[in-house]
Amino acid sequence: MVENPTQKYPTQADQPNRDLASAGGRLHTELSGLQLDNPLIPASGTFGFGYEFADIFDLNLLGSISLKGTTLHPRFGNPTARIAECTAGLLNSVGLQNPGVEKVVGVELKKLAQVFTKPAIANVNGFSLEEYAQVAAEFEKAPEVGILEVNISCPNVKHGGIGFGTDPVLAREVTETVKGATTKPVYMKLTPNVTSVSALAQACADGGADGLSLINTLLGMRIDLAKGKPILANVKGGFSGPAVFPVALRQVYEVYAQTGLPIMGMGGVSSARDVVEMMMAGASAVQIGSAFLTNPYLYLQILNDLPPLLDELGIENISEIIGKAYHG
Repeated sequence: MVENPTQKYPTQADQPNRDLASAGGRLHTELSGLQLDNPLIPASGTFGFGYEFADIFDLNLLGSISLKGTTLHPRFGNPTARIAECTAGLLNSVGLQNPGVEKVVGVELKKLAQVFTKPAIANVNGFSLEEYAQVAAEFEKAPEVGILEVNISCPNVKHGGIGFGTDPVLAREVTETVKGATTKPVYMKLTPNVTSVSALAQACADGGADGLSLINTLLGMRIDLAKGKPILANVKGGFSGPAVFPVALRQVYEVYAQTGLPIMGMGGVSSARDVVEMMMAGASAVQIGSAFLTNPYLYLQILNDLPPLLDELGIENISEIIGKAYHG
């Protein structure tokens, strides 16, 4: 059982403990001019709109927060069952349930601002180029948002349902469209379910992306043996958890080598060692999702573990290791 580290990291009422989030500056990193006290970011879809967890720990100990995926209009999401457990991971098929961008900007972000003083990362979704632009334009108005993370795993309803993120031409078009709707840095979130993630990343770079997020979930399914049918109502779902970490690490390394753009790396990260490994592969910041669902104190545990790990490895500042595996 994981030790509850709340005594090491008290609640938000104890302001001096926020210094622990940066370990005296050793954990500082940067995303397109956005300064982060540390590289830890809850992954979109696993942390709601953030404020829901303010009673568990001081949210300002995080580097930033990637908000729940947001669409132009409210979405109820997919029918249940939406979750299926797997060895070393889980499947989810939530279906982008959210109240729509107008409410996210006007209500959810205001609630978050009451307990989180840092810029958040808005997760932008759309089913057409026009929708992506409209959602981005709404987030452009939100002072609480520092970066737009654009999920291009959505199907393009005007092109027969093909995923924006599986076609480099469409991926570039989405990038250009969102860049034209905002002045905030744009990070394109890439799916791993493609033949060449490097080609997709290059298309986004050519479209003007400021950075990249990867990997989104792998595609998988489970079958209920007693019923002889898929467990998920949507049949397929996104596979995440420790089992996908080597895949994520490889793709982050390839994309960093291909584009040199700043990367938010994610996929199976569950420890301080995983964070360091992901940053050595090329990530400037690291998102954590599935592991948090089983241990709500994981972020604090990793913050506690990172400084001694840097000491063990002879690393003064964590930003020094970004892309180390590539540069040598």
